[in-house]
Amino acid sequence: MTPSEKVKVGARLKAERQARGWTQRDLAERIAGVMADELTTDIATIIDYVKRWERGRAGVGRRYQRALAESLGIPRCQLFDSADVEDDPVERRQFLGVTAAFGLAVTPWDAPRPRVGVDVLERLQRRTARLRRLDDVLGGADTYRVYASELAATRDLLDAATYTEATGRGLLNILAEQAQQAGWAALDGGQMPAARSLFRDSMTAAAETCNTALMGNALALMSYQRVTAGQRGTAEADAACRLADPRTPGAVKALLHERAAWAHAMAGRAQTRQVEIALDTAREALAGNNDDAPDWARWVDGVELQIMTGRCWAILRRPDRAVPALEWAMARFDDTHARDESLYLSWLADAHVDAREVDRAARTLSHAIALGSDVASPRPRERIRAVAVRLRRHATEPAVADVLEQARTMCASPA
Repeated sequence: MTPSEKVKVGARLKAERQARGWTQRDLAERIAGVMADELTTDIATIIDYVKRWERGRAGVGRRYQRALAESLGIPRCQLFDSADVEDDPVERRQFLGVTAAFGLAVTPWDAPRPRVGVDVLERLQRRTARLRRLDDVLGGADTYRVYASELAATRDLLDAATYTEATGRGLLNILAEQAQQAGWAALDGGQMPAARSLFRDSMTAAAETCNTALMGNALALMSYQRVTAGQRGTAEADAACRLADPRTPGAVKALLHERAAWAHAMAGRAQTRQVEIALDTAREALAGNNDDAPDWARWVDGVELQIMTGRCWAILRRPDRAVPALEWAMARFDDTHARDESLYLSWLADAHVDAREVDRAARTLSHAIALGSDVASPRPRERIRAVAVRLRRHATEPAVADVLEQARTMCASPA
């Protein structure tokens, strides 16, 4: 391993350990358990190995790589092999074309630059914030290449340029944000393995700078990806919440806890109490002053929290609590955010079905179809298909028959 690779692997190992709430001794004991039949060193020595690995002062041998992967429950390749997004010439040309269309500046380090200063860091921060707004109006299938190319360019900058320690920390934080944005676009576009890998990359970068807010969001996104893929995501969601401390901005804390509420809601009705606690904590966090929220969390507000509240109660089959929350939020939602509104309306339609308000469910689903038909994201289609299946038993009613045909046409058309 090169010195740079040792640092990256060490940061990733530390992030994975901390995400599980383990001490270095806890991890060392698990390694010893996995290697019980072949181990000749004592636990104190393994603890020392863990410390040196996490600090980037030693490479990890092949047999310890296997033991670490098994201890953490992660494939070895995800821990130790490169997960960089390729920055090929075709992808870069497409990226430049899209950024030009949106009036964005060309990446400032196309030519070799021996040293990067605060001016470039600030420009990158503004650029990342502008690019983030694309997600408001475009689906992940449209934005993924843009975000992935931007991430690759920042990686190139980190590897090729020289800079002060403070600037390097700033670049790593930007890289963590960009990896989260690219991962979100991959998730929204249905590319689950890419999303998972990018969220892990984000956590690794954030761990190098001890940015607990970004680490928590990376874990929360990993939880969201698991749930979207039909898996249980409560462990990562709860670990994300544990990273919040008194210095964590209220909007960030609210975001972590509302995503934990979603993970617990998707785990089933036995988790209802955990859902209520998480939503209450998110509400309390938003009640404070959120002027210090980072740009990537500024979208979290009372409307967003009501949307998540309604979604949680919809999945728990509590229409009496889901419908009021979602109707209140949808009355304040902007139609220009077509993908998100289509998704949220599908949950409202679901809640209407549970309340046996079939006509209202049909009207709501029809609105969701109209908004989601042209969005480059498979998620609205998947949700609309699921609600349509529930409405089939009422297919003899005219309003339902019409919306089922709309759903059939939408889901049969190319995404």
